[in-house]
Amino acid sequence: GRPKGSPGRFLMSHSYTNLLYHLVFATKGREPWLAKPLRPTLFAYLGDAVRELGGIALIVNGMPEHVHILAKLRPDRNLSDVMRELKARSSGWIHRKNSELAVFGWQTGYGAFTVSQSQMKVVHAYIEKQEEHHRTLAFTDEMRQLLRRHGLDFDEADLWE
Repeated sequence: GRPKGSPGRFLMSHSYTNLLYHLVFATKGREPWLAKPLRPTLFAYLGDAVRELGGIALIVNGMPEHVHILAKLRPDRNLSDVMRELKARSSGWIHRKNSELAVFGWQTGYGAFTVSQSQMKVVHAYIEKQEEHHRTLAFTDEMRQLLRRHGLDFDEADLWE
């Protein structure tokens, strides 16, 4: 309805959001701990974890030392809390499922880039084709490209913690 005293302005009873994020994070020290046989179940686990946090994982993929997630997240969830939860849950899962990865850990930081609806398919295809990209591009170079493409300054010394 229309609030009293404000002609032409309407209150909305519902909020609508489409908060798409391209999330990128690496293993500690960029160690190649995510062996090919582990990745499909890890990626499924990460997708489930996104859903448990109220989001929608559109695609999860990656390489031996890093992960990409395209996800819709809830507006009432803090991005840093979601990332902390995803990394903590998946790290615990890896430790439980793979005793040989007792030293496994994720890097401290992450990349999180907003994605417009018009670019969703492009980002989805990019994440889907990780193996193809990384035949010629190292993860460190990929991350630098993502940061530059999104207009972010970074300190090389802090980038890989």
